[in-house]
Amino acid sequence: MNLVLMGLPGAGKGTQAEKIVEKYQIPHISTGDMFRQAIKDETKLGLEAKTYMDKGELVPDEVTVGIVRERLSKADCEKGFLLDGFPRTVPQAESLEQILDSLGKKLDYVINIDVEQSVLMERLTGRRICKSCGSTYHLVFNPPKQAGICDKCGGELYQRADDNADTVQNRLEVNTRQMQPLLDFYAEKGYLKNINGLQEIAKVFEDIEQLFAK
Repeated sequence: MNLVLMGLPGAGKGTQAEKIVEKYQIPHISTGDMFRQAIKDETKLGLEAKTYMDKGELVPDEVTVGIVRERLSKADCEKGFLLDGFPRTVPQAESLEQILDSLGKKLDYVINIDVEQSVLMERLTGRRICKSCGSTYHLVFNPPKQAGICDKCGGELYQRADDNADTVQNRLEVNTRQMQPLLDFYAEKGYLKNINGLQEIAKVFEDIEQLFAK
């Protein structure tokens, strides 16, 4: 099962990724993890990526694509993979097709967890994180037993600066603009499957399972 997982911030992509990886026993490959591993392994491309990251610059496509190629060539991807955070642009999507073609693979599905922006605003602005252990809560959907206190370690909960309403709104608008051409690209290719992310977590996953069963 070769998959690309998409969705706006707060759509529940991470939760569904965990469930897919656990059930179907395929590696969850995120861009950040790939970069970190390539840097840790001191591969040529990893070290090149690090020079850009250390300067706070975007890693050029040719380096990113090379790291993706290296990762998808590894033995644990033989039975499939779940790509998360790549591709981000149509040129990257075209490069991914070339990589898969060279490896004798093809995409099965591009899954988009679809949630309207007003709901995402509520989800993201309500998020609270423990300063001590990093546990995540939500004021509406997963509140702590005691306001402002972590259930697990008793640490103080805080709201990330990028979770305030203005920042969230801007982030969602930017992500929507960036993602739409990619969704159109995959829809035209016949890979795109939109999954209703407004449902309960278990129901969202059930819909994904039903898609795979077909």
